[in-house]
Amino acid sequence: MYFVYILQCNDNTLYTGITTDIIRRIEEHNSSAKGAKYTRIRRPVTLVYSEKYTDRSLASKREYEIKKKMTRKMKLELIDT
Repeated sequence: MYFVYILQCNDNTLYTGITTDIIRRIEEHNSSAKGAKYTRIRRPVTLVYSEKYTDRSLASKREYEIKKKMTRKMKLELIDT
């Protein structure tokens, strides 16, 4: 199982990622050097959205779509659904 997720950072920015273990990954973002460079300086982060996928390829395509093709406004609308 793969998860595409959106985090809200302490500075109110949004971060999108992909993982197989969403709990572990959020902990890494909040307290480990394994967290993304972007989130390490914007802690704490909060999970605000996630989607499940059985296939890594589909999850990666969705992550790309959210990261690169959606505006902040579109992401906030997705989160609110």
